[in-house]
Amino acid sequence: MIRGDGIGPEVIDATLPVMVRAAALEGVTVEVTHYDWGADRYLREGSVMPDDGAERVREHDAVLFGAVGRPDVPDHELVRGLIVALRQELDLAVNLRPIKALPGAPSAKADADVDMLIVRENSEGEYLGIGGRAFQGTPRELSIEASVHTRAGIERAARYAFEQARHRRGTVTLASKANVLRYGFTLWDEVVGEVAAEHPDVRFDMVLVDALAARFVEAPESFDVVLCSNLFGDVLADLAAVYMGGLGMAPSANILPGGDVPGVFEPIHGSAPDIAGTGVANPSACVLSAALLLEHCGVEAGAARMTDALHRTLAAGRTTPDLGGTETTDSFAAAILEALETAPEIAART
Repeated sequence: MIRGDGIGPEVIDATLPVMVRAAALEGVTVEVTHYDWGADRYLREGSVMPDDGAERVREHDAVLFGAVGRPDVPDHELVRGLIVALRQELDLAVNLRPIKALPGAPSAKADADVDMLIVRENSEGEYLGIGGRAFQGTPRELSIEASVHTRAGIERAARYAFEQARHRRGTVTLASKANVLRYGFTLWDEVVGEVAAEHPDVRFDMVLVDALAARFVEAPESFDVVLCSNLFGDVLADLAAVYMGGLGMAPSANILPGGDVPGVFEPIHGSAPDIAGTGVANPSACVLSAALLLEHCGVEAGAARMTDALHRTLAAGRTTPDLGGTETTDSFAAAILEALETAPEIAART
């Protein structure tokens, strides 16, 4: 557990009992190690996490991560020093953003049956941090931010996307921009086209990212699996979160498909310092991220229990203020725990 900053500790603390109980109902014990990495550590010791942080994480099966960010510490120091560092040092090649309309949560398009999986390449692109600034504070000041795309990085994300599509509705849509970015995204188009040819049972289409963003707004129900570069996936997934009720509802997973490294599971919302400590943070995204964690660790039934309990709690109208309700973070978590215990299949067993 990396609780992090702002509302991170609050949503983690609300989620942990739910995850532990859901696993226990399937006979699985969750052993938890807490790491106090984040802004407080940065201010105290000058680094967000220790130099051997990634190696410490490797000793575990998975990480549940809260949030990172604090107004008195530069964002790039925290984000790059912690979550981006873990993604890169653990080589977590894919970021998964499942987007599905939820019962009882307001949607930007309530009449649409939105159910898409955004597969984001997670280790390259603009996020490698290659570049620099020169002549700072002068009229000649300039900055360079390099975007790096490799055949290997694109291919492994693409293969994962096509395999997921086989278990869903059988369509992969690639977000491209090869009409202007003629090197990186022509490589994307070529490599993904090759992978598509190996999966004739999966329908494949390529859409320029600006047109795709418009289609996200107009017809989100038309998407199944959406394959994106690191930056495009980051932006599009946040846009799509409005169909789940906002950023407070959307989960994510950072994984290495087929690799023997722990995944990092995190709500996509930020640290929300404006509401930190007020007790109204919505833990839904963290709960759903923890369900992804259990599923990834082979506790699929426990993950299903968590998701079902959250859905029934939302459908009953017990929601936090961001969704128009009056529940606090703690009372909402308690309601999910109650739903876990009162699920029909559990009542039948007891």
